Amino acid sequence: MKELLAELERWGADVIFGRAKGFRASMMRLLMRTLSGVFRLAVQMRLRLYREGWRTQHHLGTLVVSIGNLTVGGTGKTPVVELLSRTLRDRGRRVSILSRGYKSKKLDEPQKWKRADGSLIPGDEMPKVVSTGRAILLESKFAGDEPFMLANNLDGVSVVVDKNRVKGGRFAIGELGADTLLLDDGMQYLHLGHAIDIVLVDSKSPFGTEALLPRGTLREPKKNLRRASYIFITKCDGGSNEKLVARLRKYNRVAEIIECTHGPRYLQNVFTHEKLPLSHLQGKYVAALSGIAVPENFEGQLERLGANVEIRRRFSDHHRFSRKEIDKFMHRCVERDLDLAVTTEKDAVRFPRPEHLDVPVYFLRIEVEILKGHDVWERLIDRLCHTPVSDEHVLRHRHAYAE
Repeated sequence: MKELLAELERWGADVIFGRAKGFRASMMRLLMRTLSGVFRLAVQMRLRLYREGWRTQHHLGTLVVSIGNLTVGGTGKTPVVELLSRTLRDRGRRVSILSRGYKSKKLDEPQKWKRADGSLIPGDEMPKVVSTGRAILLESKFAGDEPFMLANNLDGVSVVVDKNRVKGGRFAIGELGADTLLLDDGMQYLHLGHAIDIVLVDSKSPFGTEALLPRGTLREPKKNLRRASYIFITKCDGGSNEKLVARLRKYNRVAEIIECTHGPRYLQNVFTHEKLPLSHLQGKYVAALSGIAVPENFEGQLERLGANVEIRRRFSDHHRFSRKEIDKFMHRCVERDLDLAVTTEKDAVRFPRPEHLDVPVYFLRIEVEILKGHDVWERLIDRLCHTPVSDEHVLRHRHAYAE
């Protein structure tokens, strides 16, 4: 059943992106297009309910920054969250990342957490604490891929997972002492008020397939880009984005724009943590394995770095690899006499150790570099760092949460 569902999910993605051909795929696209009209009405009605005050938006009395996008996956959000978290931490903010933990497994029972007075927090008030900033408390299957990856890369930044991010935010303020909440993938999460909305737009595919879910990859109509305080154009290659900026300005005339690249930095062994320079890929015969929204981007990066990609094994986004799947993949690598296997950093956190590790497995480390808009970035950081939050404020919320 699990394999069947995964196959259906992959086929659905192929239908949306136009990779699936034939009569069935065409009929499915027609049905999806009809449903997209219904989805548009639902999205706009929901926004209006919050805008008019008919649905409650919570404000926790501290700085909340949303990092999100209009499309489903593929904009390079996690590296931007990491860069912003690290920069704010280094400038003295007490940062906590709030995530819904997409496709994470439910805990058998809530984590136990003692308040300062020694009392235990009730289970229904307890989110999943992935990291306190000093220690990682959950493995990836319970944390979710991105939260675990962020926790692993960010000392001094706490990571909290809960579908109810108001609850997660209260815990982060009251128990972890956070004065800055970063709402990961938060553009559509309106239950918690955002002071600032950072919206990411992929330079190569700014509005995905240009159609709304379920026919396309847009979560909201393009005009809703007007809610952005800042727009990050991601995955730039150093060329001009003049036409794209002009297009974005049709939907948002005031948001400041930053252009950045998501560039590979090095290879890291999934199991030994050995690091190799990117030049190691030059002329090598490799296998690419990924469970991400747009695998073509990852595979293309390997080729641009000089690798000969002989095997392309693709799974659905956030797929949790089984030992059997990985053993079969590694067996193919051995049969083809490949030099190494390469996966993404997000996939590496759920990559089980194979029975026979005859071919080394590395992940490609990706980091963000700002190409244009350094002054905008500095103004953003200054704005966030100069938002006053006193120790009394944190203590007051800790006391309110304990009550």
